Parts: sequence; structure tokens; C-alpha cells
Amino acid sequence: MTTPLTRRSFIATTALTVASIGLPRQAWAANHTPMLLSATSRTLDIDGRAATVWGLVNAQGGIGLTLDPGARFRVDLTNSLDVDTIIHWHGQIPPNAQDGVPDIPLPMLKPDEVREFDYEPMPGTYWMHSHVPVQEMQLLAAPLIVRSAADLRADRQEVVLFLHDFSFRPAAEVLAEITGGDGSMAGMDMGAATPAPDAMVGMDMPGMAMDLNDFNFDAYLANDRTLNDPEVIGVENGGRVRLRVINAAAATVFWIDTGAVDGRLVAVDGHEVQPLPGRRFGLAMGQRLDIELDLPKGEGAFPVLALREGARERTGIILATTGSAIEKLAGMGETAAAAFDSDLSQEASLRAKAPLAERPADTAALLMLGGSMQPYLWTINGQTWGNHTPVSARSGQRVEITFHNMSMMAHPMHLHGHTFQVVGINGKRFAGAMRDTVQVPPMAMVTVAVDAGEAARWMLHCHHMPHLSTGMMTEFAVSV
Repeated sequence: MTTPLTRRSFIATTALTVASIGLPRQAWAANHTPMLLSATSRTLDIDGRAATVWGLVNAQGGIGLTLDPGARFRVDLTNSLDVDTIIHWHGQIPPNAQDGVPDIPLPMLKPDEVREFDYEPMPGTYWMHSHVPVQEMQLLAAPLIVRSAADLRADRQEVVLFLHDFSFRPAAEVLAEITGGDGSMAGMDMGAATPAPDAMVGMDMPGMAMDLNDFNFDAYLANDRTLNDPEVIGVENGGRVRLRVINAAAATVFWIDTGAVDGRLVAVDGHEVQPLPGRRFGLAMGQRLDIELDLPKGEGAFPVLALREGARERTGIILATTGSAIEKLAGMGETAAAAFDSDLSQEASLRAKAPLAERPADTAALLMLGGSMQPYLWTINGQTWGNHTPVSARSGQRVEITFHNMSMMAHPMHLHGHTFQVVGINGKRFAGAMRDTVQVPPMAMVTVAVDAGEAARWMLHCHHMPHLSTGMMTEFAVSV
């Protein structure tokens, strides 16, 4: 006699579908043995062509880590590359010494060096990556999923969608073509940098054009694959899926299109929001989205696509019930996807489930985001890293930072060691989402509120890697 496959038993037998990209699960209890993680090289098959990339490989040979509730982030990181590197735990709040920025305060890891990390992680969808732009462009990144007790109780399957942009050319060569010249940052070993005007996609604005993409990559990857050979993930007939989307691309914004399946955006950057229904949600570099999907009853295949902003290229995965026919999907859509959130309508629709406590700001800062394609140079308050003026605060102070973008490219602004709340768009106040990375479109203002944490130097920068490599970074300097 055949035992009926219930949703609960299906989830139990498949465990996390994030295992499809190699994420090991940790026990409920605090783990006493360190997890092993290695920065190393690996080989991908991209459209039938072998590609040597880098990655963060766990002890089971997969990419990234997943922790269950009660597990500490206790990791031994080995640098198995032949160059120095350092890994940042994006969105997490470790002690400053473990944050993973070159020489702030610790130096990069030498080849074969091992470094220990140990802190209490926040639950949610996070990721980890090299804090050297040219290395992140070589795919030295991976998911970091920290599950909550509610995740364990939930009657749903979990799927990770990890996005990259990729070129077969050496990353340093690509960075040099984009930025035009030596874009290395003082003390950061950011690599060479140069312009690619032929790869620019524009959007008409009165008297000027919004620059959406400054390079055409060879491939756009979802879980290391293109739509020529997408990952097909088994799902239950009529089941519920929590899709954890991570934009690990160096310079590409994506729209997530759930196709025929209605979705609910339930978290951004690891933090819960009031559910926002829809079938298309966008995310910039460094951002994450958690989308719940209730699959329709009946057998079927359900593509979830990532559409490149301002272009026709697309990638994605396919959710499919057992025995479903899988149709071939083209890597090019019929029309170009729109610019992402140029009017900030998605951001303005988000409301945090656990907002900051209401209190007046103790201090405020205005950061003017500037730059141009030619010469390729991007600045904060007219300054680049090394000549920057920090945003200063004392530990415990409520700080409001307003990003005012006066350039014609959007900037995903990321703050280390803190979670902030979006509290204003173009001067209009509201209680928005909790985040660590916020997209600031051209000619827009976004205000965030943050409670200053550990007294230390915390990086604040654009997460567009060519922008960062030319110096679009300052610091949040917290004193006692």
C-alpha cells in the first residue's frame, strides 16, 4: 500500500530545497564543532562551456551555509585561493573585528590561512561575499540562511534563488573596461578598474538619460545556471514555497517574476514586512527578498524568472511537481524589463513588522551621491574612499541619514554592522521596511534611521561593484 504524500511529509523528506545548492543544515542546539568554509576555486558548466570561478564551499562540498535556530555562527574559514581574501557576512551584525573588511580592523587572509568566527546570528535571508570587488565578480559569494523557530513550524518548502552576473573574461579585465583606468582603492586591494559606453541602456528623462546598465555580461545565473539548463526543483502539488532570493550580482538589478503564481513579499533583507501581494518584485545588488508562493492544485511546472533591469536577458529556476513536462525557456524575453523602482513605489509600499521604536533623531547626516559615466567616477559628498568624511555618531544615538542621489545611475547603499529603517522618500515620512541595503534612484532622496551600535568603524558604500571600486564608500564612525 502506498502512503499518501502529505505536504508535511513532503517537506520532511525533501528537507530544505536550498540543499539543491548545497546548504548544510545545523542542529537545533548550539553547535560546538565549528562549521568549515573554504574560499576556493570551482568549475561551472555555463551553456556548455567550462568556466573557472571562485566560491565559498562548505564541508559537504556545497555552496554556503544554513543554520537552524539556536546555532551560533561558529565557522572556521580557510583561504584555499592563491591570493589574499576576506569575507563579509552581509546583513549580519558580528563584532566589528569579524565584519570582514580589509584592514578594518583585521588584514585579509593569506593563502592557506584559517580564521575563526563566532557570533550569534540574526534569523533571515543573508549572504556572504568577498569584500574585494574583483573577487565578488569572480563569484566569491554564497547564501547564508539563518532559520527561525517559525520557519521550522511552518508548513512550507524553502527554496533559495541565488543570482549572479558572469563574464568569461577575467573579472579584473571586465572591471577595467567598465571603469576606465586604475580604480583601486587605498588600502582595499580593490583591483584595477574603466568605461563601456556601448553597453549602456538609457531611460528617457527630461533633458537627460538614466543609465541602467554599464556592462553586458555573458551570462546571468540562477543557482549557477542559465535558462539553457535551469535548476528544476521538485515541489508538492498545491504546496506552499518560501522563496529566498539573493541578488549577488556585481552590477545587475533584477525583477523577480513569479509568472502564473501569485506571490506575497513577506521579508526584505532578512526582516519581515507586512505581506505585499504581487507577481513581480525587484531587488538591487546586495538586497534580498522572501516571497511566499501558494502553488495551484494539479500537476505542473512553474518558472520563477529573474529579469535583467532595462534589458531582455533573463534567468531563473523552475518549480515542478513530479512527472511534469518542462518547457524550454529562452534566455531572452520578448521585451526589455522596465527600470526598477525609479519612482520608489515598491519601497514606499513596504511596512516593517518590527519597526524601530519611535524616538526623535539625535543627529542627522546628508550624503550627496554623485558621479558620471565619463569619466567613470562615483562619489559621496564629492569624495572618494581615502579622502572621505565619516558619518559620526555615539553608540546608542538615533541617527537619520538622507541619501540624495544627484547622479544618473541608481545606487544600492549598504551599511555594515547595523539594520536601519527606511523612514522617508523624497521628504515624505513613513514607517518603512527594516533593511541593510536601500536602492536610491537618480534624482531621489531616501532617509533611513539607525541606532548606532558598537563603537567602531563601519563601512557605508554603494553595492554596485564598479562604483565601489572607484571609491564610492565612506564610513559610519561610532564612538563611545
